[in-house]
Amino acid sequence: MKPRKGLLLGTTLALVLGLTACGDGGSDSKGTDSKAPAEFNAGTKGVVRPSDKQGGTLRFGYSSDPDSLDPTRIYYASGQNFMRSFYNRTLLTPDSKPGPDGLQLVPDLAAAMPQISPDKLTYTFTLRKGIAFEDGTPVHSKDVKYAIERTFAQDVLSGGPTYLIDQLDQGQNYPGPYKDTDPEKLGLRSVQTPDDQTIVFKLAKPFADFLYLLPMAPGAVPRAKDTGAKYTAHPISTGPYMFETVDPGKKITMVRNPHWDRATDQVRKALPDRIEVTLQMQPDELDKQLLDGTLDLDFAQTGVQQAAQAKILLDKNLKKQADEPVTGFIRYFTISTKVPPFDNIHCRRAVQYAADKTALQTARGGADAGGDIATNMLPPNIAGHDPNLDPFGSKQGKPQIDKAKQELAACGRPNGFETKIAVRNKGKEPKTAEALQQSLAQVGIKATIDQSDASLYFRSTIGSPDNVHKKGYGIMTAGWGADFPTGTGFLQVLVDGRLIQQSGNNNYAELNDPAINGLIDQATAESDPAKAADLWKQINAKVMDTATQLPFVYDKALNYRNPRLTNVYVYSYFGEWDFGSLGVSDGK
Repeated sequence: MKPRKGLLLGTTLALVLGLTACGDGGSDSKGTDSKAPAEFNAGTKGVVRPSDKQGGTLRFGYSSDPDSLDPTRIYYASGQNFMRSFYNRTLLTPDSKPGPDGLQLVPDLAAAMPQISPDKLTYTFTLRKGIAFEDGTPVHSKDVKYAIERTFAQDVLSGGPTYLIDQLDQGQNYPGPYKDTDPEKLGLRSVQTPDDQTIVFKLAKPFADFLYLLPMAPGAVPRAKDTGAKYTAHPISTGPYMFETVDPGKKITMVRNPHWDRATDQVRKALPDRIEVTLQMQPDELDKQLLDGTLDLDFAQTGVQQAAQAKILLDKNLKKQADEPVTGFIRYFTISTKVPPFDNIHCRRAVQYAADKTALQTARGGADAGGDIATNMLPPNIAGHDPNLDPFGSKQGKPQIDKAKQELAACGRPNGFETKIAVRNKGKEPKTAEALQQSLAQVGIKATIDQSDASLYFRSTIGSPDNVHKKGYGIMTAGWGADFPTGTGFLQVLVDGRLIQQSGNNNYAELNDPAINGLIDQATAESDPAKAADLWKQINAKVMDTATQLPFVYDKALNYRNPRLTNVYVYSYFGEWDFGSLGVSDGK
């Protein structure tokens, strides 16, 4: 998402169609700003404890480190939520509102929505006046262009979303600013800055979802302060907070940015005076500190552990301080096409039939805290989802031993084989890998579990095809949520064979099917949302036929909120609480 961006409500399907149709994130929906009483799942229905009270310290706990603090490299949903809320303003950003209104894109660094040419190839933005970096230097259009150019320096800044490269390189083979021969390091021709307040994007062909790429982009980076791969140690803020300390593995602290002007920012409440994130906490200790009030919320927003789940669900006073949203994420295993014997489709199909999805669901927390059993790779809140697509008959949740053994015979391994399962050493994932391990053992597949550091897992453990081949990872644990709320934003990067990278790769199976790639080209160019949805339905079916993806739950997350938190609501764009709206009622 990797746990990445996710959406919230099944009812957003119609909204997603409307968003794609208008192309700018607009919506006629009024959503809900209603005050929600402190009760179970109140944060999915409205705003819990609305308040404008400023002051105090907002305290996060995290069982890992952020995948990065450099806006170019952040890809986890919680990291995107964190940077957007506190220090990285972008041309456009999702609106800070509960319900479907939280899917709307609104101007942020930009003064207004862009002017779009009739041929849909030119997008012109005017910057909002009065926005400055944390040192007081005004933000100009060249700072925005330079930030976008950093995305192209994948040899230095890998791991983040690369959609803008796909849309803006256009055969130039732009190497990024560190190898740019332009005197000002602004040589990317498809982005133009005719003056300090104007930035123009030139597309080679229409791309219906272009505006959705901009909230994921690094908003503005001053060239003089860019330290390349070390920028993560102190990104320069344009938001309401700036970094005071970054101590990897231990703690992050942020204080108010004196050069942030509330009058220029209609999105962020900026209520606390200070932000603290305690890192690399043991998950059960993190939960303990949530329940005793030492911490306010979990940075990861992926749900408490089993012991805390039981306490929360059985205690009415604790339960009323918890939310259990459908996050929009899929939890799945991906099966390599390059690591033997999984280069044989029948060996992959054997895994599909052997998997005990009820056991996998239980390992994630059960139907309540884990999620509903998943049968295909588009979640219910993405247009194109087909609830009847279940090619391996897995909705019933039980393994199909006879079919698995038939597939083993067809792949020439009637007695099974050995393989490795890669997994992060984080949260529920090791137990999930163990559940699959036990299922596979029933048909003779002996799987060894290899745990890796969570902060490196997606970038260099399974995100490096060479490392996958070297380590022999036949099966890899993964999770995914929409980068933006369309089939393109959810599925393309996982299955488009032309997007396989040597570092920060997201197509973990190395699936490269010409028929799938061709349908993707049709879907990404299709401006009619209904037709695009039908194409993604077809793509999803073809992907499932390759047996490279083993989805097992459409994710839910049981998260606990400290009773002192104010302005709590589940943010539709991420399927998490909106970090930027939170305050603390006691001012401490």
